[in-house]
Amino acid sequence: MGLKNTANTYGSIAKCLHWLTAALFLGSYISVYYLHWFTEARTPESFNVLQIHLSIGVSIAVVVLLRILWRISNSTPSLEPGTKLEHLAAHAGHYALYAIMIIMPITGYMGTGANVNFFFLFEIPKFENTLIFDLLVNNGLGMTFKEFEKPMDFLHKDVLGAWVVWLLILGHALAALYHHFVKKDQTLHKMTIGK
Repeated sequence: MGLKNTANTYGSIAKCLHWLTAALFLGSYISVYYLHWFTEARTPESFNVLQIHLSIGVSIAVVVLLRILWRISNSTPSLEPGTKLEHLAAHAGHYALYAIMIIMPITGYMGTGANVNFFFLFEIPKFENTLIFDLLVNNGLGMTFKEFEKPMDFLHKDVLGAWVVWLLILGHALAALYHHFVKKDQTLHKMTIGK
């Protein structure tokens, strides 16, 4: 298996970035569920778990940027036989997944009132302390961080994070299984063992 994509399969870099994104999203959800279910608010443990969640979010943003750059610079494997509607649904699903992979880290960072201590290695200032916040939100929209944080948190936690992400992931996984077990084509193999 080569590094680059071919007409028949994804290359090892695309596969690595795909599965790394999946692992990071899983880690993000594990950390946030652990934070809410097993820690007490405003304790050192909850702060540390929050920092892990935020660090994973920043990691997702970096990996997704790399994925986009890699996708732009590489061709994708040929589509498996199917109807126009199936191909349209596949493209729409992938665009929705890319959109959510971009929006979730951004809304998470913008709605967080804490600095990000990136895996306890270095600190990334909270959005409220950035020039972008001053220009766009404070001066542009005339909002304080507390006013701005509420819609960001609602979008990140209550809308996208609570159910949209899970629906897209479930749809993506079910589509891969449908291709593998029902259509018996190479869709799943292209992102796993390849040809």
